[in-house]
Amino acid sequence: MTHPRLKLFLALSRTPHGIIDIATPALAALLCLGHFPPFFTTLLGLVTVFAGYTAVYALNDIVDYRSDREKVSAGGYGDGEDYLDGVLVRHPLAKGVLTLPEGVLWAGGWALVAMIGAWLLNPVCFAIFLAGGLLEATYCLLWRVTPFRALINGIVKSLGAVAAVYAVTPQPSIIFLIVLFAWIFFWEIGGQNIPNDWTDIEEDRRFKARTIPVKLGPARAGMLAMACLVAAFFLTFLLVWVSPLAFGTLHLLALAGLGVWLLLLPVLRLVNANDRSQAMNLFNKASHFPLSVFAVVLVRLLFF
Repeated sequence: MTHPRLKLFLALSRTPHGIIDIATPALAALLCLGHFPPFFTTLLGLVTVFAGYTAVYALNDIVDYRSDREKVSAGGYGDGEDYLDGVLVRHPLAKGVLTLPEGVLWAGGWALVAMIGAWLLNPVCFAIFLAGGLLEATYCLLWRVTPFRALINGIVKSLGAVAAVYAVTPQPSIIFLIVLFAWIFFWEIGGQNIPNDWTDIEEDRRFKARTIPVKLGPARAGMLAMACLVAAFFLTFLLVWVSPLAFGTLHLLALAGLGVWLLLLPVLRLVNANDRSQAMNLFNKASHFPLSVFAVVLVRLLFF
């Protein structure tokens, strides 16, 4: 049983989502190498990635503390198990169940662990982590400024995978990095950023936020999400093609099926319905797509 107080800190860092996100840098490392990295690198990498995601997700709530408080005061941010980020308490700082100093200490402690681990893996990883934290803070501060902040969100999500590549090889293929970055970038915008903002569209309109669903409207935001996820779907096959790891027809069919199930069908339902529940469904399913690709790669490495 998890201690109730610890659950609040895990909620601050959206740990259920963060654990799923760990699959993305792990996948990037395996595809870049075409085989498993050394045991010590794997262990240190997992600890560093967990610490990094834990710190950055908490940083998001710390920077957004005032705007989140406004939303909570207006009755926003309900919790619910039908939404991945609502499995635990959404925004515990804004709801007053954690204090701001507690949140800062939690985020700072994990950031320190992440920085030490990143430096031991490769100083380039250390620099990428610092850049990611700065960009995440900038993303939060642009909430009422521009919907183009979503581009920053896409970059931040991609940096974790890029850092993982540098953790296992000092001179990675530039082509592989570009394809990897683009794949995660389009998946994040279409499958995470747009549907996540869609779930809060009413509150965001009330507080004059400049998100993509607010700025473009639900119909055009849905079409943009679809365009991004179609791009991510095809980039999946380009990514495995530029990897040194060879894939058979069965693996490619599995990737295609997972892409249709977790990306294309949910976004098509969203476009057709323009409905908040479909936005939640897209967010939940798309969140598992890199994990599903990681599973296919593991099967390929272990059994073929």
